Amino acid sequence: MKHTTPSRSRPLHMMLLSALILPASLPAMASDELTLYTTREPGLVQPLLDSWTQSSGIKVNTVFIKDGMLERVKTEGKNSPADLLMAVDVGNLIDLVEAGVTQPVESDVLTSAIPANLRGDDNQWFALSMRARVLYADKDLPIDNWHYEQLANPEYKGKVCLRSGQHPYNTALVAAMISHHGEAKTEAWLRGVKANLARKATGGDRDVARDILGGICDIGLANSYYVGKMKGAEEGSDARKWGDAIKVVKPTFENGGTHVNISGAAVTRHAPNKENAVKLMEYLVSTPAQQIYARANYEYPVVKGVALDPIISESIGEVNVDNIPLTEIVKHRKQASLLVDKVGFDQ
Repeated sequence: MKHTTPSRSRPLHMMLLSALILPASLPAMASDELTLYTTREPGLVQPLLDSWTQSSGIKVNTVFIKDGMLERVKTEGKNSPADLLMAVDVGNLIDLVEAGVTQPVESDVLTSAIPANLRGDDNQWFALSMRARVLYADKDLPIDNWHYEQLANPEYKGKVCLRSGQHPYNTALVAAMISHHGEAKTEAWLRGVKANLARKATGGDRDVARDILGGICDIGLANSYYVGKMKGAEEGSDARKWGDAIKVVKPTFENGGTHVNISGAAVTRHAPNKENAVKLMEYLVSTPAQQIYARANYEYPVVKGVALDPIISESIGEVNVDNIPLTEIVKHRKQASLLVDKVGFDQ
């Protein structure tokens, strides 16, 4: 006769099955790691991450992405391993927000350290470092206090060098000009700047200094951190010669401050390790981290009172950041790009 399994074995079987199933449904244990997607160069961000891991014990799995970070995160969706997204240019950060791949962050540390004009309206992104759009000028030129609006003055006809008007560094400035003066006045300004160009708007920011040394132009706009790269270059190198040929002036808008762009970060919408991501951002606005930012790439700290790199301190000094929120400036990016084409700036 065939014997059946005793009924008491069923509860034991169910207990074993439950032991296999339940852990998957329980809340995950806190992880001592996070995953960072970043478009920043490894040499600039790695010293910060190494410093944080050493002090916190939390490992950062860093994925360096040259292009297509937004598309990657969107494709990965809820399965994305990314906790934190770090990017250069406020427009890139706002694109992430508008695509719905980020989330708001509640942190007294971040909101108290970062001014309102340098973070998202609903705290979905935060600036971590700044670069100012400054004036490079022939070192013998008598220029001191100066406004961006003056770049269109007839006295500079044939004396201005710039990179492409469609480059994000310049479209951001044009967008800021629209925020200050409206589209019509900005178009007139752009036409005046184009009329003052000594050569086609092309090349990079350091080429502005190169062409000032070469006598092609007298002035031009470029980012502040390139000053550190040139003046800190090896004695006798081309870059050092370009840096030594210029002086740097901190322009402001009339009734405004100096235009800046940023690097910054946002927590992903489906961050598996959100708490660690927020902790990392909070570290990045601490004094030690802000000092690393200042030294690693000659950038401006977003936190007041942090010492600048000595080259930037001596060559430029502190800047009075324009108080128009970056979120407002970004709203005019498309207008700015269309204006650049309308006036044939790069032709």
